[in-house]
Amino acid sequence: MDQSAARTLAYQPVQVTGRLAVGGLLLAGLAWLVRGVWEIRLAVAGEPASGPPDQGFGVHRPLNSLENSYHLVSSAGGVLVFLCAMLFLSWLTRLRENARALSGDTPKYAGIWMFLGWFVPVVNLWFPRGIVVDAFRSSAPGRRLPVSVNVWWGLWLAGMLTGVGIVYRDSTDRIIERAYTEGWQLLVSDALVVAAALAGAFAVRAVTAAQVERIRSGQVADAQVAEPV
Repeated sequence: MDQSAARTLAYQPVQVTGRLAVGGLLLAGLAWLVRGVWEIRLAVAGEPASGPPDQGFGVHRPLNSLENSYHLVSSAGGVLVFLCAMLFLSWLTRLRENARALSGDTPKYAGIWMFLGWFVPVVNLWFPRGIVVDAFRSSAPGRRLPVSVNVWWGLWLAGMLTGVGIVYRDSTDRIIERAYTEGWQLLVSDALVVAAALAGAFAVRAVTAAQVERIRSGQVADAQVAEPV
């Protein structure tokens, strides 16, 4: 096997995983848009006279039909977000491996941070973005980082720091209570998550396109060198 063929086999197919990651991000954004619609419905309906679902001291009143449907919407959204995360990580893994093959350099971040970087406090403020940026710069040295990457990460952080981003700590019943009393705060957070998902889709497309362009240009150069004189 010649050197150019060996290099071609070293690259992971990233276009399909990139398209799947874009689809996952759009589905996650749609899920949070639907959540926002249900939270508006809860706010308009108003809190029942019996009070919030979680009444404290381990006491939970029976849910009404609208609250039950919000639980279903929330659960469906959780499934879509998990799917989005798996598709995004699959894309990021291939992007990172291709960047290593293109540059010959060891990635700046250890592989475990592709997973833990989203959850470890403080680290999760910049590691995930850093992994994407490192892969982009290794794939397309000298090119300017796509604006969509920074927009995506800024919106993601804003949504996370509101406390009700994609990764939230409150129970669903607590979110329902907040929809009755703090609806505007939830809607701001939902809008940030939806915007982050849209920006993330553009970021994935831009970063993927830059890497594919570099791989193809290398393959063309190899083919020209291999042509007999």
